[in-house]
Amino acid sequence: MVIRPLRFNIYLLLTAALMPLLGCQTAEKKAEQQMATLRIHLETNPLLAEQSEVVSVIRSAPMLVCVEKYPFLNESHLAAARVVDNPDGFTVFLQFNHQGQRLLEQYSSANSRRRFAIRTQFRQSTNAFDRWIAAPLITGRIPDGILGFTPDANRAEAEAMVLGWNNVANLNEPKKKDEGKKNSATPK
Repeated sequence: MVIRPLRFNIYLLLTAALMPLLGCQTAEKKAEQQMATLRIHLETNPLLAEQSEVVSVIRSAPMLVCVEKYPFLNESHLAAARVVDNPDGFTVFLQFNHQGQRLLEQYSSANSRRRFAIRTQFRQSTNAFDRWIAAPLITGRIPDGILGFTPDANRAEAEAMVLGWNNVANLNEPKKKDEGKKNSATPK
């Protein structure tokens, strides 16, 4: 029997060299790819059945809110999101881009004492979630484009949502920069 140790070692070396390329993704790589949706609906009159739906917000103490079927803000209007600690736990802050800021100001000034219903779809490790996470009361006009609320989620879930929203916001940002360059390059 003839054994070819040289050929075997070459195959072993090639396999060992390719393992890092074929291996699992790192946690950082997975975090960069994590996405989440954000939909903000306005509370509305329950008599408009074709244009509204009743949703349950807050799992521990369900609250029924009648909202418009179609959101007025979504993740494409988001510039950044963050989780901020406070004495009672944490708060999520959403900073909207210019268009989102205008919409938030318009809807908040015209609908005082109503609620925004916030829905999201996100992943946390291998679990996927789709739920209504908050229904903050509109107390007045919001001119700065920042919406803060305490979500119906634990800290890890809130971090996963914010990471997904920021990844989507970062994906949308380069496109807008490229469009601006294209528009400025065209002769007028």
